[in-house]
Amino acid sequence: MNPIVGWGLAFVALVAGWFSYGWQGVVMVVSAIVFWLLLQFSRALRVMRDAAQAPKGEVGSTVMLNAKLKAGMTLMQVITLTRSLGDRVSETPETWAWRDAGDSRVTLVFERGRLTRWELTRPVQTDA
Repeated sequence: MNPIVGWGLAFVALVAGWFSYGWQGVVMVVSAIVFWLLLQFSRALRVMRDAAQAPKGEVGSTVMLNAKLKAGMTLMQVITLTRSLGDRVSETPETWAWRDAGDSRVTLVFERGRLTRWELTRPVQTDA
């Protein structure tokens, strides 16, 4: 959700709480907003805890990761998919990479905090 929309809805709820129940309504709405923020914080901590327990930049299958990626995803959503932190490739543009046991690699490029493009690179197979 867009943060401007979220905070706009919170403001509308505050105004509605005030006109409906006075200061008790405002207290109830503030409690609901704080609860929502705690849920989001808890989710972020859970994702980071899970990612910290996995090897950095590794994923089970880069092909499956490539299939699940969508333009517009945030880095937090990608980390939820991979269950590991990626290897930072570049700062500008923000580029991260994950690899698998078969030495395949997915490189993701984020612009303004959103996934814009990605590339799956597989090793060259030579017949011996």
